[in-house]
Amino acid sequence: MNTNETITKLLGSKADFYLNHICKKITKDKLQIPDKNSLDKVFTNSNRNPQVLRSLAQLYNHGNLGGTGYLSILPIDQGIEHSAAFSFYKNLDYFDPENIIKLAIEAGCNGVASTFGVLGLNARKYAHKIPFIVKINHNELLTYPNKYDQTLFGKVKSAWNMGAIAVGATIYFGSEESNRQLKEIAEAFEEAHNLGMATILWCYTRNEAFKTEKEDYHAAADLTGQANHIGVTIQADIIKQKLPTNNFGFKKIGFGKYDDEMYETLATQHPIDLCRFQVANCYMGKIGLINSGGGSKGESDLVEAVTTAVINKRAGGSGLIMGRKAFQKPFDEGIDLLSMVQKVYLDNTIKIA
Repeated sequence: MNTNETITKLLGSKADFYLNHICKKITKDKLQIPDKNSLDKVFTNSNRNPQVLRSLAQLYNHGNLGGTGYLSILPIDQGIEHSAAFSFYKNLDYFDPENIIKLAIEAGCNGVASTFGVLGLNARKYAHKIPFIVKINHNELLTYPNKYDQTLFGKVKSAWNMGAIAVGATIYFGSEESNRQLKEIAEAFEEAHNLGMATILWCYTRNEAFKTEKEDYHAAADLTGQANHIGVTIQADIIKQKLPTNNFGFKKIGFGKYDDEMYETLATQHPIDLCRFQVANCYMGKIGLINSGGGSKGESDLVEAVTTAVINKRAGGSGLIMGRKAFQKPFDEGIDLLSMVQKVYLDNTIKIA
């Protein structure tokens, strides 16, 4: 069975729905499509200095997807974000930080994203073997009651000193602390660029009002799309975002700027159209959108991972940043899952919708 047949089988009854959809709202001719020359097309005339371009090239040219314009990144900072015990009890090996890096290397990922502690403890051994992305802020859940805030855990210069080629950060758009986070990370990204490092922004929404009695709009295409647009405004080189699950967040919650014609013009309810809404807000794909893989649900993980990859690729996105579905499994199973996701991007028969 070839790769396309395997993907089609995994998608099952939804194969035609995902593989043959055509986007008629925001058409593909308006997009910057990921390819081997994407960095030249997007950043040659930008204000990014040559060192930043070299860092981006290291990331995009590493691993199984090297030279394709697509990314497969392993992110494991859940020891802080979700507590170490809850994150690693399914696979105790990942309490040991070195195994996090080994998984990314063995799976052929473009890079590994983790904490100062994880990457710093292993920097001399691995920083030259796989691109390091240091996550510089986190929401720690030991504070009670929990709050939606991201706190800086270290300095950009420390990430540079350990050999990292990029820094990653989260802003909780919509939270009470979002303006402070926006200022902090804009300044951190400026410093990173001055040091020649690339920047990746986790553009997440957090506000109790975004979840109504009828529906949760934290992953609505319009809200996440606007978060992406603010992210590229502060010069993130890559945007990380959750796959959209619905739309009409501004309208249903009743805030911001919107009208019915806006929604009619930009998207249908098809998942690929909703994801393209996100891509459009990343300067029509000039800044790469990588969608997150979501939590592990067990047996359905492979199907969900492949589905997410197909949606992202056909929408015009630049890849996946997938952690829990891989590291909460035995080592070899995690590698197999990441490899299957990468095959979606390597399969030339799966084209932009």
